[in-house]
Amino acid sequence: MTDTEIRPWRGVLVATALPFDDDLRVDHGRYAEHCAWLVENGCDGVVPNGSLGEYQVLTPDERAKVVETAVAAVGGARVMPGVAAYGSAESRRWAEQARDAGCASVMLLPPNAYRADERSVLAHYEEVAGAGVPVVAYNNPIDTKVDLVPELLAKLHGEGLIHAVKEFSGDVRRAYRIAELAPELDLLIGADDVLLELAVAGAKGWVAGYPNALPRASVELYRAAAAGDLGTAKKLYEQLHPLLRWDSQVEFVQAIKLSMDIVGRHGGRCRPPRVPLLPEQEAAVRAATERAVAAGLA
Repeated sequence: MTDTEIRPWRGVLVATALPFDDDLRVDHGRYAEHCAWLVENGCDGVVPNGSLGEYQVLTPDERAKVVETAVAAVGGARVMPGVAAYGSAESRRWAEQARDAGCASVMLLPPNAYRADERSVLAHYEEVAGAGVPVVAYNNPIDTKVDLVPELLAKLHGEGLIHAVKEFSGDVRRAYRIAELAPELDLLIGADDVLLELAVAGAKGWVAGYPNALPRASVELYRAAAAGDLGTAKKLYEQLHPLLRWDSQVEFVQAIKLSMDIVGRHGGRCRPPRVPLLPEQEAAVRAATERAVAAGLA
C-alpha cells in the first residue's frame, strides 16, 4: 500500500468550492466534473463540505449528496468530508454517512456553538471517533473561538481520537511544539498563505483552497516545498502569495470562486449571507489572478 492509502489525508487535498446554478441550486454535475478535474491535475483528493464548500447553508439532503457525488467522481479513498455541526451527535451522524459512502477519513472542527472547554472538546471528538472512520481535527480558532493548542492535540491523539490536524491558527511555531508532543500526529497545512513555512516544518499534507483555480501550480509548489526544493518553492510561493493570502480573509470563498471564473472554471455565485466582493476587492483578486495566468501558472 502507498503512504496515501495508509494515511489518506496526506498530500494535497482540496477543500472544494461548490458550484450553484442560476437559481443557487447545487450543480452536482459540475461538482463531479470539478472533483475529477482536480485529481487529473495532480491533487491527491478532495474535502467536500468544508467552509469553502459553504456547508453551513446546505440542507441535510444537499450535504449528503455532495459527499456521494465526490465519492462517485474520484473514489472514497480520495474524499475526506467535513463533518462539523453544532452537536456532537449530528457530527457523528455525518461521520457515519461519510463512512457508509465509502470515505476513508473525515475532518472535524471542535464544538463551535460556544467557547467549549477541554472536557467538552475531548467528549466531542470521542463521540465522533466512535463512528469508526479516522478523524482529522481542524483547528480554526479564528472562526470557532475554540483553540486546539498543541497540548490538547497531543491529548486527543494520545487517546486515539485523531490522526492528523489541519492547522489554521497561522502560528507556524506550533508545528515544532506539535512534533515534540505528538510526533506521530500528522500536521496538515490549513491556510494557503503559510504553506512554505509549514512544509519546511514537516507538514505531511495541505488542505488547500487555491488549487480550486490553479491546481497544477499549487501542487508543484507543495511538492517542491515538501521535498526541500526551496529554489523552486520560493519562486512559486512569491508568485502565488497575492492569491494564497485570500484564503485567510473573510471573503475567501468569493475570492477563490472569482479566480476560478477568470481561469475558465465555474466558480460562480455564493449563497447568502455571503455577498459579492467589493469593487476594490474584486479588482485585487482579478489582477493577481491575471498575473498568475500571464506567468503560465493556470
